[in-house]
Amino acid sequence: MSLGGVARSRLAEERKAWRKDHPHGFVARPATSPDGTVNLMVWNCCIPGRQGTDWEGGSFPIVLTFSEDYPSRAPICKFPKDFFHPNVFDSGMVCLSILSQDNGWHPSITVRQILMGVQDLLDHPNLADPAQGAAHRLFIHNPIEYKQRILNQAQLYKSAI
Repeated sequence: MSLGGVARSRLAEERKAWRKDHPHGFVARPATSPDGTVNLMVWNCCIPGRQGTDWEGGSFPIVLTFSEDYPSRAPICKFPKDFFHPNVFDSGMVCLSILSQDNGWHPSITVRQILMGVQDLLDHPNLADPAQGAAHRLFIHNPIEYKQRILNQAQLYKSAI
């Protein structure tokens, strides 16, 4: 089986498992191509803000883009451009150890684990590995303004998909 075949086979299995059982409030579905076919290599997802946090009430859109090398290579995970968080680049790309090819990625990591890991990152940023200077500085030096930005972002993304 070719690498792309392995990737698609694994993603088809993950889709089946997700449809049977997934965390409440989360959305993860393959994109639909212009011709109406399912594109298993790109998933449109939403991550709910965890209850009891400043992120609560938001449903944050994120796209997972898989390569033909998946699961040997981690997917690219991106929020919308300019998403406000210390561990999200201005491009929207998420900076998370389990998504790092050199640091924490392992082929056994599932879509479910990725999305749950990103949800955890929202409220528990890794300040040792900042990707967005402005969010990082606010988190450290002006927590009240940081909290307000997060509350505003949760309002902005009340219903994303």
